[in-house]
Amino acid sequence: MSFLSLQRLEIKKKSRFMAQVKAKHIVTSRSVSIKALPALIGLCLMSAAHAELAQNLSVDIRSLSLGNAVTADPPGISAIHFNPAGLSHVRGLQTDLQGLMLGLNIEREITAPPGFNVFGYSDDPVVCNMPTSTVNSNGLCPDFKVGKSKVKSVSLYVPLLDKIVNMPKGLPVAIPFGAIAYRAPDSKITYADGFYAPLAVGFNQEKGDPGNYMGEMVSLERITYLSPSASYQVSDNLSLGASIGISYASVALNTDLRLPNELIGVLRLVDENICAPFKQNSSIITDLLLFGLCNAQTSVGPFKKIGSLKVAMDQTASPSYNLGLLWEPSDDFALGMVYQSSAKQKLKGHYKLTVEPGAPDLIAGLNSSVTGQILSALLGFPSSIPTTSEGLASMKLEYPAHFQTGIKYKVFPDLQVNFDVGWTDYAVWKELPIQFDRNLGVLQIAKLLAPTVTANSLAVPLNFQSPWNFGVGIEYSMTNRLKLRMGYEPRTSAIPQGQRSTLVPVNGAQLFGMGAGYRFDKDTDIDLTAAFLRSRDSIPANTSKLANYTGVDNLILNPYAGLDVKTNATIVILGIAYRTRW
Repeated sequence: MSFLSLQRLEIKKKSRFMAQVKAKHIVTSRSVSIKALPALIGLCLMSAAHAELAQNLSVDIRSLSLGNAVTADPPGISAIHFNPAGLSHVRGLQTDLQGLMLGLNIEREITAPPGFNVFGYSDDPVVCNMPTSTVNSNGLCPDFKVGKSKVKSVSLYVPLLDKIVNMPKGLPVAIPFGAIAYRAPDSKITYADGFYAPLAVGFNQEKGDPGNYMGEMVSLERITYLSPSASYQVSDNLSLGASIGISYASVALNTDLRLPNELIGVLRLVDENICAPFKQNSSIITDLLLFGLCNAQTSVGPFKKIGSLKVAMDQTASPSYNLGLLWEPSDDFALGMVYQSSAKQKLKGHYKLTVEPGAPDLIAGLNSSVTGQILSALLGFPSSIPTTSEGLASMKLEYPAHFQTGIKYKVFPDLQVNFDVGWTDYAVWKELPIQFDRNLGVLQIAKLLAPTVTANSLAVPLNFQSPWNFGVGIEYSMTNRLKLRMGYEPRTSAIPQGQRSTLVPVNGAQLFGMGAGYRFDKDTDIDLTAAFLRSRDSIPANTSKLANYTGVDNLILNPYAGLDVKTNATIVILGIAYRTRW
């Protein structure tokens, strides 16, 4: 074992990625640690993943029941979002009030494949079925289990409280929204404004859940609170429309951190196999030869929790616009198009890092030896690591543009079919950059090996794709008052195979909807909807650099290195809409 130890210690110099580098804050002197970077990168990834999974789930009840295939059949004042040209259907003063209840369930299964190990160790408590005290002294697990992770309840970030608020267990989150529109008699112009949520999703898990290394509490929101809109009826069968959306955007994440990496395995090897004889018999000679590493009171390892992090970023006003066209040559056929612009978001916020004893003790041990101090200076290590660190950060996140077109066609007088195809420009997410308020020493080290890193920023490579998707909806007029609806929308994932994550399973999803519309009188309509979205994914070991890839070159974000991961996410939505004309 000693020969293997000495051989593997040759890569010790690469442990510069573990350096904890001090950076002064604007007001107080606080330290920024490399251990904050995995969660900041996870925050970027969460933003991208959730945006794809939850798109158009909390905009309009009727649209959900038709698989969002409503470009040629815009739903009341919600045409502001789906096709503002459809506002030309409004007569007089009209108001829409809607509410939905959203229940989110995410489950993960984490298992060890044959031959699982990280630098020769396999006693990962996520999958090892034996207590740490009974695991073989060589770090091998004699019996593996399935690590199961499950979401406890829905979460939302509340900006006034500056915190993530968790709903009671088993209770869905309620989201209200509404709109108003007016078209004067004999006018060709309709004006409208609405409040809705193009994107609102979040969850939390129990303490100690094995999935907490990719988010114990998560929230992502884009809420359009102001949307001045107008449509113009060019002729009896052609309308044009436009809307401007002013939205609040936020991302927030509380997560545990660990670094199951080969380099961290080296440090465990040193502590358990080289330092063990000198723990109680250290001397100046051993301190000089072993750089003081053996003086650390607490060890570090690839499967140990290294800390926890809280991050929250938001933007108060994020503008975008929608352009729409609606052509209705007859009562039986219509063609619609909409372009929803991108939104340049720059989220700003803060983070707070709490570090477990292992890393601070390691640095203290290095600095207790003369040779350790020299090595620490050469590698750019800090003189100490505080147990709590805080800092400011910002992130540029472009909300992608979307184009959709579709038709409606009455196959029979009582049966209407809607069909839409759409494209979302997720390819703009080639990378997601994080900007810090000043230069950080850890980034000055990392930029030597990573081309996307500078002294005060880093960029997370995503290389997303821009897929085409379709949706289909069927509406059956059972009577003059009652309509029944069904819809289906398969969602092709924009995330490449090598970039998938356990944070949210987004490698393809299916949306099923059904609902009913009832007209109480000529001025009042009620819509009821039940929708179900399902997304499943399988990430075999060593297939994703943002989840479970092994090797010395993947230190930052890799909490389940070498493990197989299966994910299953479902979203259940129940909603009601009340539409009335005055």
